Amino acid sequence: MSPAGSPEPKAAPRLRNGVIRRGKTWSYVIRVTDARGVSKPRWVGGFATEAAAKRARDEARISASSGGYVDRSTVTVEGYLAEWLVGHALEVKPRTQAGYAHLIETYVVPRIGAMRLQAVRSADLSRLYRDLLEGGGRDGRPLSARSVEYVHAVLRKAFADAVRTDQVLSSNPAERAKRPRKEVSQPVVMWTAADLAVFLASTKDHRLHAFFWLAAATGARRGELVNLRWADVHLGEAPSLRLRGTVSVINGVRVEGSTKGGRERVVSIDPATVAVLQAHRAAQERERELAGRAWVDDPSQHGGGHVFRQELGAPLFPDTPTALMRKLLALHNRTASVSTADPTTVAPELRPLPLIRLHDLRHLYASLLLKAGVPVHVVAHRLGHADPSITLRVYAHVLDDQASQAATVFAEVLHRERLFGS
Repeated sequence: MSPAGSPEPKAAPRLRNGVIRRGKTWSYVIRVTDARGVSKPRWVGGFATEAAAKRARDEARISASSGGYVDRSTVTVEGYLAEWLVGHALEVKPRTQAGYAHLIETYVVPRIGAMRLQAVRSADLSRLYRDLLEGGGRDGRPLSARSVEYVHAVLRKAFADAVRTDQVLSSNPAERAKRPRKEVSQPVVMWTAADLAVFLASTKDHRLHAFFWLAAATGARRGELVNLRWADVHLGEAPSLRLRGTVSVINGVRVEGSTKGGRERVVSIDPATVAVLQAHRAAQERERELAGRAWVDDPSQHGGGHVFRQELGAPLFPDTPTALMRKLLALHNRTASVSTADPTTVAPELRPLPLIRLHDLRHLYASLLLKAGVPVHVVAHRLGHADPSITLRVYAHVLDDQASQAATVFAEVLHRERLFGS
């Protein structure tokens, strides 16, 4: 007791080796040197036990010594990803941004959105991926391994920015998370040149026949063709197309933007393709005349009007030819099945075709060019690949087939020299 009879004052908390108790929780302090070389104390509190505070202190000291120290933050996964999406919109196309937002809002936020960002560990992400695989799909059904891989890719990119750019994480937990095994890819069904000829013959009377012909004859992406204007189509001497943009759909809205690689390109076309486009333009003008005042002109007259339109002139949506190709293939195969009662009497153009996607016409185009010996860098330019190495990687199987024939080709060259050399 004090001389006045009052209770002895409690001793002030003592800082021991950088750790101190404050009320019911523990805190630690370390000194951190900033970018200007000035050493300043950094206090971090809220630990339930002294041992927890010491562990965090030791980790912080290691990070500070290597220049990787980050201040303690209460931001949640949901809060950080929301800000990240806003900032990231400057770097990616609108469709890519919408895809990121969908994955985050659908699969990440409902499960780990409330977690403090700095509390996320690799095990938490591994558990997230496992939960998505088991029941992350619609109505609690399993989510495909490919979709889970997309979720992982977005989180890895976002957390990498949290480390490098925003400096709220000292390391990226997604780098060490266990991801699902990749699904064994099924053999890709690929048409032959003869199959392609059959399909184009079967669609010759459809108003969008030119779209499929152009997709097959140029390898252009569907969005690039839907965006194509007549002003970018040159049908005179040295005929060509200028592919300068693409179309995507975001929340039901048709959005035009730059090409996937961000660069326009000019692609030469052959006389048969010129004839198809001339016939398509004449048919479009007849549609315009029949529609009269009901014809819908482009919202912007820039570029002289779209090459591919709906029946009353409105610009085409990219999903339209995708769905149409499935319908036309199904119709062709139903007609072919009726004609195959006696296979010996079936004309080649009436035989059934394997089911492929619209995008597979692009792969078929590239494969046929490479098999014909067209140089890789030329194929890469026509496809709009940023670098020929992309073409090499995607079509390695085709080039492997070509390489296996190299010895035979070399032997044939020598044989011709022996027979016809001087």
